[in-house]
Amino acid sequence: MSVNHPQHYQSSTIECIEAIQAQMTPEEFRGFLKGNVLKYMWRERMKGGTESLQKAQWYLEQLVSHETTAS
Repeated sequence: MSVNHPQHYQSSTIECIEAIQAQMTPEEFRGFLKGNVLKYMWRERMKGGTESLQKAQWYLEQLVSHETTAS
């Protein structure tokens, strides 16, 4: 299963996360990213295992990138 660019999130000309970001303030989007890191870390033992850790890592990388560009 693809973590970086899942097919089901690419049915349009932009990815879902880009549409979400476009509708939020930078601070709201930061919270969205951080919340997803926490969600995937929280559930990794009960659901998803390594895939959940990879998803948490992906969102963490997005958060770091967001912080870097916001500074």
